[in-house]
Amino acid sequence: MSHTDAGVLGTIGGTPLVELTELAPDSPIRTFAKLETHNPGGSIKDRSALAMLRDRIADGRLVPGRSVVVESSSGNLGIGLAQVCAYHGIRFICVADPRTNEQNIAIMRAFGAEVEVVTTTDPVTGEYLPARIRRVRELVERLPHAYCPDQYGNPLNPLAHRTTMREIVEALPGGLDYLFCATSSCGTLRGCAEYVRAHRLPVTVVAVDAAGSAIFSPPSGRRLLPGHGAAVRPRLHRDGLADAVVHVDDLDCVVACRRLAIREAILAGGSSGAVLAALDRMRDQIPAGATCALIFPDRGERYLDTIYDDEWVAGHFGDVAHLWKEPEPMVGVAAC
Repeated sequence: MSHTDAGVLGTIGGTPLVELTELAPDSPIRTFAKLETHNPGGSIKDRSALAMLRDRIADGRLVPGRSVVVESSSGNLGIGLAQVCAYHGIRFICVADPRTNEQNIAIMRAFGAEVEVVTTTDPVTGEYLPARIRRVRELVERLPHAYCPDQYGNPLNPLAHRTTMREIVEALPGGLDYLFCATSSCGTLRGCAEYVRAHRLPVTVVAVDAAGSAIFSPPSGRRLLPGHGAAVRPRLHRDGLADAVVHVDDLDCVVACRRLAIREAILAGGSSGAVLAALDRMRDQIPAGATCALIFPDRGERYLDTIYDDEWVAGHFGDVAHLWKEPEPMVGVAAC
């Protein structure tokens, strides 16, 4: 093990793959979830963060006490980078925006990161992402020895997720038929899809994008949940990465996350709910006996004041709790 993968960083990857048996117990397909919440920073972005910094730390281009890493993130990658930089004693500045979860900001600061929140949207698109990227460039130009990993264009980002796909394939010796993957920087989607193509696996890759995202269609509408979809098509995107694309709105994510917590006892983040909602939408198109894998990118604790907060949900979507709550047992009927 190299010094860059020592200590807590050596636990990144190797996350569990668990079968989901309670959401649709009568379904003729088998469904497995890749729980990226088990990475030490709590998300799949730990893989990308380490991959994009590993070589620069190992060869001395990033030096503790001198270098500074600057990146734009809505939270998960920022936490991953903050963790790697903290372990190696490297200064880290994360440029976020008002949609970034307060808990994510607190976690980054706990690792010693500096978080700068951009409060003005881009005048052309009306989105925060272009403004965040612009601020990152300004900081890199101004600060000596600054480096931006550039999650939206760095080929090391998708390269990290070829390992993610390999782990899924090795955990399913009976074969895999469908992979459902949420999109944001396109790092996970591209890495997994390239692994599938390189090994000529008979796997249908389904990209799950946010309704209103710019990745697979022109951007439209407001998105409430950060970290799923993108306001600008990432440079890592390539045509043909996915065999199918499913767009999921914020309410779909909320309902699927709440059902997942109640039925499978898995507390997962918004993009995890998105991939589950996409599977539900495609169930009738998937042949009986097929095996599906869903990548769950992050943990639900970071959404306790949004997705898992009844008042927040009601305020944005109305009275929708019936969409995930179990029916009440009939009075006078004893449970087995």
